[in-house]
This record gives sequence, structure tokens and C-alpha cells, in this order.
Amino acid sequence: MRRLVLILGDQLSLANPALDGFDPQQDAIVMIEAASEGMAVWSHKARIVLFLSAMRHFALEIGARGWPFIYLKLDDPLAGDFATRLQLVLAEHQPLALVVAEPGEWRMEQILRDTCTATETPLRILDDTHFLCSRIEFAVWAKAKKELRMEFFYRVMRKKHGVLMDDGQPAGGEWNYDAENRSGFPKRTGPGAIPAPAHCLPDALTREVIALVEAEFSDHPGSTADFIWPVDRAQALVALERFIETRLVGFGAWQDAMWTDTPFGWHALLSTSLNLHLLSPAEVIGAAETAYRDGRVALASAEGFIRQILGWREFIRGVYWLDMPAMKQANHYDHQRPLPAFYWTGQTGMACIKAAVMQTLQFGYAHHIQRLMVTGNFALLAQLAPREVTDWYLAVYVDAVEWVELPNTAGMALHALGKRFTSKPYIASGAYIHRQSNYCQGCKYDPAQRTGPAACPFTTLYWNFLDQHEAELAGNPRTALMAKNVTRLSPDERASIRTLAAQMLSAPDAL
Repeated sequence: MRRLVLILGDQLSLANPALDGFDPQQDAIVMIEAASEGMAVWSHKARIVLFLSAMRHFALEIGARGWPFIYLKLDDPLAGDFATRLQLVLAEHQPLALVVAEPGEWRMEQILRDTCTATETPLRILDDTHFLCSRIEFAVWAKAKKELRMEFFYRVMRKKHGVLMDDGQPAGGEWNYDAENRSGFPKRTGPGAIPAPAHCLPDALTREVIALVEAEFSDHPGSTADFIWPVDRAQALVALERFIETRLVGFGAWQDAMWTDTPFGWHALLSTSLNLHLLSPAEVIGAAETAYRDGRVALASAEGFIRQILGWREFIRGVYWLDMPAMKQANHYDHQRPLPAFYWTGQTGMACIKAAVMQTLQFGYAHHIQRLMVTGNFALLAQLAPREVTDWYLAVYVDAVEWVELPNTAGMALHALGKRFTSKPYIASGAYIHRQSNYCQGCKYDPAQRTGPAACPFTTLYWNFLDQHEAELAGNPRTALMAKNVTRLSPDERASIRTLAAQMLSAPDAL
């Protein structure tokens, strides 16, 4: 065998660079399911179903071409974790080289290197051309910068790829319309009617995978009853078309809004398809720009959506590979508290946390503000250990691949990397959640109260954070006002906040 082409579970595209030059007379393809990949973290059942079902659907595409193909299923008799299974395949077939596109996890890349060393198999890791910026290209850009900031990288990418550009200038005259994309739903009327996203009902193959996961991972969190995610390219294209035609129009203004029993809002729900490579970022960006050029959506909506993919998604991947493996151990504030049980159950009196976690357990999904400013904000304010929090995010979300999950959680939500690529910690009191949602209505806690029996934990812990980190916050122009606000509190008020915060931190599952 000349080449054994390994296709990983988040590389499910015929445009995979490892397939370039594939010769069925000399080469073969291998895909490996392994229980170890669902247990590296305590993965949500729906996350495991998504990866396994998408892999099996892609295997049908490969099989239809008649190419030499090795597919190891989870329930095949061949025992072992991913590394063991791969080692057995390499030992049996003895290819002249193992070829693979860049993995989405540093851990997996090390597994491949170690396994190939153990079997004396040459390993070729190819640039993953799914992305619009290579790891090397990003490293070159970053090397020349004192600070890594997405906005400047985004402008470079806009120019390079000619996205939303008119005669060398940004469409509309501005690079960023984020200020127009922060509205909450009207308090009196709520979100109103929102066109439904594409819901991909499980076919026979997906139902088979669901049954397998329920049997093999019965003790894992989450439900498979509401599995709606695209598992092949055809379904992903339907989801893309539905978003562009019916939902992109409202995405810009309402992307930061939250509302009870509105799990998806105006969001795209395309991250799973992008992260599995069922869709390419170029085609998704192109569809959104075309909608703007045709006058079907406002520039602010199109630009806000494109920024998430061309800007933030590419930027985050670059930072991940630049800073691993140290990123996984980062802990700027030296927070060490364990993850409360309610992150796995949703059983808490905090209505916002309950809504976000229960939604996550049901669908394996929460949108970026729920992740950043509800579960993430609380984790930072409650001084939770970053490694426990990042493992939770990797476990419970169907779109979680470590290259995107870890820097978003550690860097954005927890500020565990300090000012590496974010200029300030993303913290807020209960007032922010009240402004962006209706979660506070009927909650046992009052977001306006920082002390007393009805004090909102977000508010109390927010002021406690300001009290603890006053000097650092005062020295940062973006947080100096926060520090100034805390100086206005009397010594007695600060003492009361510290006392109540200590009680909350000592028993968070009682909140």
C-alpha cells in the first residue's frame, strides 16, 4: 500500500486535502470510531451521535466510489482506544505513509505522531485547506503583533479574500457593525415569530447510531430525543439555505438576545456543519454576502455573521495552534473551585443558568451569549477552575471541537489567558442578563440587589470580582470605569458583599 489516508471525524469532506491524488490502485482510506473519543470528556449523548452518524454517512459517500476502504465501527470486535485501533491497522497494512489533514485537536496530533513512531510509519500531516488561513500564515501574522486582536486580523482576511469590499474599501464604509448587533428582544412583546431553522429528522442510519449510543454511553449526560442536526452534506446545504433565506435577516440585530423557550433565536445553527466540514466557510460566507448584495438582508446582519466565520473562527483556530499545549493549563486568576453539579443537571434557583443548561442538555446547544455571558460569566465570577469548565464546554456542545472550544472558553469566557487576545475579562452583573433576556422575570433573585436575601448571585459575585481585582481593573482603560464604580461603595457595603459572596462560593449548588 502506497498511502493510507486517515479521515478524522471532523474532516468529512471530499475536498479533504488528504484525498488529493488518491489512487485506488495503490491507496486506501481508513476511518476509526473509538469509545475513547466519546470519553476523553464526559460527552453529551447528542455530541457522540452527531460525530458517529456523520462519519457513517460520509462512509457511504466513500463506499459509493468503490475506493479501498477500512472502517472500524464502535461496536466492532477489535478492541482498544483510537491509538490502539490505528496501530493495529498500520501493523496489518504497513503503508509507506499515513496521510491526514491537520487534526482539530493538539491531543489527536500527538496520538498520530506517537502511533506512527511506534509502528515506524512515515506520517504526512497536510495543511487543512478547509480553513481560509493556514496555521503558518497566522503564525507569521501574529509574530509581527504586540497584541493579538481579532479586529485587525479580520480586516486582513477581508482584504485577502475580497469579502464585503468595494473598490478596496469595506462595504458601507465601516469594517464592523457590531454596535448595531446587540439588541435584546422587546420586553413587552418578546421575540415574536421567528422562522424555524432546518430540523433534520434522524434517518434510519442515525436512529441506529442513537440506539448504539444509548446502549454504550447510557450514563452520559444529555438527551438524544430532540436530535435535529445535519449529518451529511445534503442536509447541511438545506440548513444553510434555510438560514440565508429566512433567518439571516434577523440575525444581526438579535444575535445577543435571549428568551425563555427560545433556544435558537435567529442563530444559524451551522457551526456543527462547519466544524465537521460538511460546509466550507467560503461557501457560507459567499451565501451571506450574496444575500446582502441582492438586497435581501441589511449590511449589518451580513457583516455580523461573516465576522463570526471569516474573523473570529479563523482567528481562534490560529491562536489555538499558536499557544498549545500551554493554553490548556492557563489560569490567569488561579481559580481552583470545582464545577458545581448544576452544570450537569440544571437544578438551580438561578433562572438564567437553569434555562441555558436545560436547553443544553436537551439539544446539545446554546448560542454564544448564553455560553459567554451566562454559564461562562458565572464560571469566571464563581472562581471555577478553568480546566473543569473547558472540559464541560467540550463535553456538552454538539459543535465542540477543541480548536474552537478551548480558546473561546479559556480566553473569552474565563479570561484564563489574561490579555493574550482579549483586552478585558467579559464579566457582567445580573443587570446585563436582565437587559438581554426575560430570564429574570419570576426568578427568585433580583438582579438589582447585590446584598441581602434576594441578591442575584451574578450581581453579588460581579461586585466581589471588582473588589478583589480593583487594582488590575483600574490599570486597564477598558475596565477602569468598573474599578471606579467599586471605589464608590462604602467600607460596610464592600464588607457585606464579601461576606455574601463567600457564602455563595462555599455552596454554589445551594443557590
